[in-house]
Amino acid sequence: MVSVSTRMLVRDLWHLRGQVVAAALVAACGVAALVATRSTYHSLMEAQADYYRQQRFADVFARLHKAPEDLAQSIRAIPGVAGVQTRVVMDVTLDVPGLAEPATARLVSLPARPEDMLNGVFLAAGRQVAPGADGEVLASQAFAEANGLKPGDRLGAILDGRWKRLTIVGIALSPEYIYEVGRGMLFPDNRRFGVLWMAREALGPAFDMQGAFNDVALALAGGTPEADVLARLDLLLQRYGGLAAHGRAEQASHRFLTDELAEIRIMTSFIPALFLCVAAFLLYVTLARLVTLQRAQIGLLKAFGHTDAAVGAYYLQFALATVAAGLAAGLPLGLYLGGLLVGVYREYFHFPHLALRVDGGLLLMVGAISLLAAAGGALAAVRRAVRLAPAEAMRPEAPARYRAGLPERLGMLRAAGPGARMVLRNLARRPLRALLSVAGIALAVALMLAGRFTYDAASHLLSVYFDHTQRDDATVMFGQVRPAAAGFDLARLPGVLRAEPFRLAPARLVHAERSKRIEIIGLPQDALLRRMIGRDLRPVTLPPEGLVLGSKLARILALEPGMTVQVEILEGARASRPVAVVALVDEMLGLNAYMDEAALARLLREDRSISGAWLRVDPDAAGALYASLKRSPSVAGVAIRAVMQAGVRDTLDRSFVFFSAVLLGFASVIVAGMVYNGARIALSERGHELASLRVLGFRRHEIIAIFMGEQALLTLLAIPAGLVIGYGLCALLVPVFDRDMFRLPLVIAAPTWVYPVIATGAAAGLSAMAVARRLGRLDLVAVLKTRE
Repeated sequence: MVSVSTRMLVRDLWHLRGQVVAAALVAACGVAALVATRSTYHSLMEAQADYYRQQRFADVFARLHKAPEDLAQSIRAIPGVAGVQTRVVMDVTLDVPGLAEPATARLVSLPARPEDMLNGVFLAAGRQVAPGADGEVLASQAFAEANGLKPGDRLGAILDGRWKRLTIVGIALSPEYIYEVGRGMLFPDNRRFGVLWMAREALGPAFDMQGAFNDVALALAGGTPEADVLARLDLLLQRYGGLAAHGRAEQASHRFLTDELAEIRIMTSFIPALFLCVAAFLLYVTLARLVTLQRAQIGLLKAFGHTDAAVGAYYLQFALATVAAGLAAGLPLGLYLGGLLVGVYREYFHFPHLALRVDGGLLLMVGAISLLAAAGGALAAVRRAVRLAPAEAMRPEAPARYRAGLPERLGMLRAAGPGARMVLRNLARRPLRALLSVAGIALAVALMLAGRFTYDAASHLLSVYFDHTQRDDATVMFGQVRPAAAGFDLARLPGVLRAEPFRLAPARLVHAERSKRIEIIGLPQDALLRRMIGRDLRPVTLPPEGLVLGSKLARILALEPGMTVQVEILEGARASRPVAVVALVDEMLGLNAYMDEAALARLLREDRSISGAWLRVDPDAAGALYASLKRSPSVAGVAIRAVMQAGVRDTLDRSFVFFSAVLLGFASVIVAGMVYNGARIALSERGHELASLRVLGFRRHEIIAIFMGEQALLTLLAIPAGLVIGYGLCALLVPVFDRDMFRLPLVIAAPTWVYPVIATGAAAGLSAMAVARRLGRLDLVAVLKTRE
């Protein structure tokens, strides 16, 4: 048998169904945002942990020139080393069927015993490379999918100056390349860069590496100090051209994934909290009005023996039922959005298995947080109902005592019409409610702006990089340092209009207790195809001596112009000398250090040599140039600026449009809920007043204008406040995206300022129309008969 309180609860929920649905929808958005972001975060974390464990992802990595295999025994003897994997790793140029431009592949050797391998490969299709097989390779899945490759397909490659056909026998993945980028690349280009795994017995002889290695990975025992192992490993590899060992934290793929996880973790906190706070406010105003309307009922219940706790529990149940409805709608929506979000990340990060994982603990946490939000929203109204004495509750609520507000006392309303004065007076009499309504809508506007900000900032960053900094058409990288004359050879290739050679020197910069491993970029004085450009888009002149550092790198090392930094060169004679920092450039990409090519040659104690060149290419002769580069034995990689820019922008559009669309939809729900709830509360409070105006001769459209003018004014006040709050929120997000590899600037495009205004106006207008229709059907006789 249904109890009286249950019947009352159902009746009240139905009577206030519009406001209940508004609050429930906002709560559903908060629940969905929390479930989607949190489940995505946990899915990525668990996929990363499982992948690292199953494929034995290494803890320490080091590159070197060439060392005998016997050195592996000395490395194993380092205290704390639990596993050692020596490898041959080489970058080569590929000729991929159907691809006009040359591609770059990283060839990685496979050990004879795959079960002993660190950074093991996961076979997604095909078979493993046969032991000692010459010409058989495994291709990385992202590279194979981007080029439509499958087992049995063949590729052309230049291996140490010799043309060779490679046969793909399997498609594979590795935890070392979850985020697959090559040397010097900031963004993935899966069509033109991939990883190929080849048997050690075949790859070693192809590069004169029999019984030798040029890459090593270590696994450490638990609790081993990484710094001690790095120092001992560098000492062992120094005479063999070691390029400074580094831990997992500096491994490119791991660093990108870790940075992304940190951003998701931040997003799981503030976005759901915003929605749940708004839902709590909507519950508060709804319940506060319900308590006012049900004063007589509360008095009767207490007079007939119902305790304060029972009365308070009834209104708490109202709030819990509302949020429970939001929870029921938000959970499946959150799981659906979480699946879409995981799909977006699946395009960036390559795992063998990445699916949405949701555990019971997350669902319990979401439920608990939602119910706490409901209780918080109901608390003030419940306390008000509990404090009512039966005799007091049986009497109608005393009319509010109104007095002239500050605008009226100052004469600011004299020029306003009767309708405008009514609107302004009503808002002035309830300033706290008006302020909270403005705050709720303003937060929604801020969320729309912040959701679009990351797209604008990333677009600006790419525009600066591709249009102002990197102005070449193609970048050519040599496998090894070449004499300066190689630059003239590139300039004579078909279609090359200008060639600007550059030198990359691996180095460690040391200042006080701080150090950073980077590559110093040696530029010619007349460089036009690669310029040092700051955020203000002004080029920085390259000085003839000293270092120009990126501002981010300077902050890491606590350096300023005029100070000196110890430069430890990690190749050749391994010179170590103090060098003056002469200027800083506020770049948004990478940790860069620049020197004049002649000054860098003196620091390296060598004649001028080059690592590659930036080329300006005649579009009509590009095909002939690419064909020549594919067959060049000295070229290890080619990057085409136009195709890289198009690929990055396509990825940016697909990913950021999804995020901004979801936030736009959720924020519109907040606006609609705030406006609808506020209008319905105002209608219930002022119905007698509006009916009286109608009887006195006001027309229907005038009554609607007076009534909806209040919500329109609140919305108009909220929009500029929301834009200001949104700008501040964007400023707070800038440090979140302050990574070593890129920094997002505080840039908001003009359309981004407009579209929250349009979306807010549309959402508010639709909600107002729904209430205005109800007002138009107002029964004047029934309203005027209602007891105040």
